[in-house]
Amino acid sequence: MGKYSIEEFVRQTKQNDNDNDYFELETERILEVNLSGLVWAKTGSMISYTGQIKFEREKVLEHGVSQMFKKALTGEGASLMKAQGNGRLYLADQGKKITIFELNNESITVNGNDLLAFEPGIKWDIKLMKKVAGMMSGGLFNVNLTGKGRVAITCHYEPLTLIVRPGESVITDPNATVAWSGHITPEFKTDVSFRTLLGRGSGESIQMEFKGEGFVIVQPFEEVYSSGNGSS
Repeated sequence: MGKYSIEEFVRQTKQNDNDNDYFELETERILEVNLSGLVWAKTGSMISYTGQIKFEREKVLEHGVSQMFKKALTGEGASLMKAQGNGRLYLADQGKKITIFELNNESITVNGNDLLAFEPGIKWDIKLMKKVAGMMSGGLFNVNLTGKGRVAITCHYEPLTLIVRPGESVITDPNATVAWSGHITPEFKTDVSFRTLLGRGSGESIQMEFKGEGFVIVQPFEEVYSSGNGSS
C-alpha cells in the first residue's frame, strides 16, 4: 500500500467502529454522539450521521416561556435542534476544537456561541448580560448548565484555563471568553485608557472581571458576534 494511496488515507482517517461512550471525540474537532434517544445540539452543527435519526428545530415553547422571552431579547442566541433516534451522529462547528465535560451535580456557564451539545437531562438557563448589550454588536449572552450529564463546548485553537482566587480578579476580553465556573458571575466594565493604548475600537474596550473562586476558560481568538446569528 503506497504512502499516498487512497487506501492509506482511508485507513488513517476512517471512523472508529468500536463501541464508544454517549459523547466521544472522533477527532479533536468532530464530536461523535452514540445516540439512543435524544440529544440537544447547536442548530446546523450536524455534519453526518448513520442509523435512524430525526432532526427538529427547537420549538418556540420547547423550554418554556421564560427561555422564549430571553431568546427573543438576545436575538435568537444559541439556536438548538433536537436529534432523536438511534445511530451515530457527528457534530462540528466551524472547525473549532471540542471539549467534553461530564457534570456531576455541578454547574458551568458557557458563552452561547460556544455551546455545541448536551444531554437532555441537563438543566439550562440563558443568562442575559444586560450591562453589555448596548456596548457590543448584538450584545452577549451565556447559558448556565447544571446537573448530571455530558456537555460539549467549542473554542478556537487551544483553550487556556485561568484560576480565579479570592482577592485576585481575572480580567478577560468578552470576545475571547468561552466558559467559566457556574457559581461565579462576571462584572462588565469599560477601560478607555486600555482602548486608547491599543488603538482599538470602542467595542473592544469592554472587559469582563471575575471575582471569587473558580475558573475561566479563554481562547486565543476574538470571536465577533452579530445579532440574530450564533456564528462568528
